[in-house]
Amino acid sequence: MSEHQNSEVITKEKIDKAIELLKEQKPKEREDLSDREAVRKMRRYIEKLTSDKYGYSYDEVSEMLKGLGINLSGSRIKYLLGELKKSSRRQKKTSSSDDNNPSSNPATETQLTVVSTASDQASSEPEESTVNSAKGKRKSKQPAPQQQQAESNL
Repeated sequence: MSEHQNSEVITKEKIDKAIELLKEQKPKEREDLSDREAVRKMRRYIEKLTSDKYGYSYDEVSEMLKGLGINLSGSRIKYLLGELKKSSRRQKKTSSSDDNNPSSNPATETQLTVVSTASDQASSEPEESTVNSAKGKRKSKQPAPQQQQAESNL
């Protein structure tokens, strides 16, 4: 297979300029949106109108939008808002449970293993000094073969 015969030489300078040009581009605004995306964009305003303070029903909001050519039933608007709330709740729950759950942090589990290994090897020292010695004192006192074995278990 042959390459294009009319192609120019592409220099590094041209590539750098092309990269800069591509980086500067903004996302294109789409003309048509799905009903889910449309409700997501209007969410705060719909929720405001359907709040107790304003008192509009979803059907009344639907009628307002119908005048603009947005044909969504009141029940469809209500359903889509519910779906948006569910998905945002799931995202918040996932991010907060990851932060608060120490067992999901593998580094913590590894540290606990190191502490228990060091305490198993301790003879009659109290537990606090064993924890402190796990950071260096105990390791340096071990003969070389035991130290290598303890490090390979990590």
